[in-house]
Amino acid sequence: MKLEQQPHSVRPTQPSSDREAQTFIAPDDAHNRALVHNVHPLTWVNPTPGGRYNLVVLGAGTAGLVSAAGAASVGAKVALVERHLIGGDCLNFGCVPSKALLRAARAVHAVHQASAFGMRAEAHVDFDLAMARVRRLRAGISHNDSVHRLAGLGVDVYFGDARFVGSDAVEVDGKRLEFSRAVIATGARAASPPVPGLSEAGFLTNETVFSLTELPRRLIVLGAGPIGCELAQAFRRLGSSVKVLSVGARLLPREDADAASVVAEQFEREGIHMALGVQIQSVEQRKTEKLVVFERAGEREEVAADEILVAVGRAPNVESLALGAARVAFDRDGVKVDDRLRTTNRRIFAAGDICSAYKFTHAADAMARVVLQNALFFGRKKASSLVIPWCTYTDPEVAHVGLYEDEAKQRGFNVRTLAIPLSEVDRAVLDEQTEGFARVHLDERNGRILGATMVASQAGEMIGEMALAMTAGLSIGTVAKTIHPYPTQTEAWKRLGDAWNRTRLTPRVRAILERILSFRR
Repeated sequence: MKLEQQPHSVRPTQPSSDREAQTFIAPDDAHNRALVHNVHPLTWVNPTPGGRYNLVVLGAGTAGLVSAAGAASVGAKVALVERHLIGGDCLNFGCVPSKALLRAARAVHAVHQASAFGMRAEAHVDFDLAMARVRRLRAGISHNDSVHRLAGLGVDVYFGDARFVGSDAVEVDGKRLEFSRAVIATGARAASPPVPGLSEAGFLTNETVFSLTELPRRLIVLGAGPIGCELAQAFRRLGSSVKVLSVGARLLPREDADAASVVAEQFEREGIHMALGVQIQSVEQRKTEKLVVFERAGEREEVAADEILVAVGRAPNVESLALGAARVAFDRDGVKVDDRLRTTNRRIFAAGDICSAYKFTHAADAMARVVLQNALFFGRKKASSLVIPWCTYTDPEVAHVGLYEDEAKQRGFNVRTLAIPLSEVDRAVLDEQTEGFARVHLDERNGRILGATMVASQAGEMIGEMALAMTAGLSIGTVAKTIHPYPTQTEAWKRLGDAWNRTRLTPRVRAILERILSFRR
């Protein structure tokens, strides 16, 4: 963690050594010490290489962990190299702490909404306690990714900066690790926009925001993608005044426009201010506040805050790997791979955020499994065959799998799109969670599911049914045959299946059925 990006309010006693600085996570409490003990213990001594490895894995995030543990489980000799913290972004700075914080924010919001359900309550937020809960839960989960567990599986774990020194070898901590195959799984980090004055004023990213122990009274979020939207809503619910600034014209620009509109309307109801389609001109530190100057529709505007959270995308971690020495091609988007996840060096594969447009933990997991088959067992598994759902965990959540309508048409499909608002789903009405919808894009010929979007309070839990159907090549008609418990919000999928079946009832088919039934009277 770059300590210079830490807010002054949480800066603890400085680490006493370079290695401590590399593994230090603020604040220095029992939870974070337990985390570091699991994912980069200061007492760890790197092993001595003993011959060529079947697989050397660079990076111990999700893709690296799955690759290393999976290979070791089938008897491969495996080395795993990590420069910072095992568990990568997901455990330490991403999925795990963010979802713990979002859960706290939902709890606060539920109390504020309690009067609608016949209860009188008032929420008093203890932000320090909420963040301590985040750190406690993260530390508990870290056991699953711990160096001790990996070593117990037979993985040789090395801490340090790895760099290629040939087409079949890397060097770390002065040791040369030779390999038959390697996996680059070094992931990505928060990108920093080249805004004048931003670095000097200081800012938060997903790598530092979870070290806060004091709630920012005013927060500016730069970026309206998933990370920016999730954290903007969370901090607003916890009590911050929040403003989202984005160069894009709408929230969640990669999602269905209707879905993004639902989230934007919810943000407005919750008092989250949005300035979209703007150009950030500069940032200035003025005493205790940070001033962001931007231009919108040709007019100069400015807004002040106590903290700035930057969430404008991800940058691949390729700089220190000496990829040229291994003849591995890369560009600004990361390492280049083919459909079998091979790099331009056929001995070396890549998985996860370093090479994928799908920068999700579950996508990294799935890609690592493709790599294991192809690298160790001469498999021919293709990454393009994977059905990868995703979810933005705002409230309501936005989940999607497969193609959007325009994408499906571009690929030559004759598309039938069906949708149902949650206001027509009984359980959503009873829960008073009717802001959202379910939508499917189908092959007109046979009803095969090409893509699906769900906007709902628990959309991430419900999109799995469509992912399963798509993986199995099922039609929406098969989903209609599936019995769903009543009342549940997942009934929306069944209702869409019924709607598809009704489209099959053409006037000609109806006339035939009427004639058959007339003979049976």
